[in-house]
Order: sequence, then structure tokens, then C-alpha cells
Amino acid sequence: MQATAYTYDPDSRSGSVLLDDGTPLPFDGPAFDAGGLRLLRPGQRVRIEVEGEREARRITLVTLQTL
Repeated sequence: MQATAYTYDPDSRSGSVLLDDGTPLPFDGPAFDAGGLRLLRPGQRVRIEVEGEREARRITLVTLQTL
């Protein structure tokens, strides 16, 4: 799934993304670490992996979107 980085806190390595429908979805440090990134800037396109549905959805991986 693709999304756009919305917020990022380098101290906790957590933040949020905006899904393509505009829905914000938070991610935690372990999801950020799983993608092997060192930094994330708002506006970057990212690829995310999500588990669960609706309100129980959570991001398990955040990485940069590549072609």
C-alpha cells in the first residue's frame, strides 16, 4: 500500500502517514525500524504494510516508495 509521510519524530522514530483517501494512520518506532530508513520527511511517498482492519489497523513497516 502507498501513502504520504505526514509527521515524523526522529527521537521516537514514530509519526503518521496519510493514506491516499486522506485518512491519517500512525506508525511506531518498530514499524519505522523494519523499513531500514534513517530519516523521513513530510511529503515523501512511502510504501507501508498494514495488519488488521478498520480501527484495529496498524502499520508494521514503513519504507520509501520505489519504482
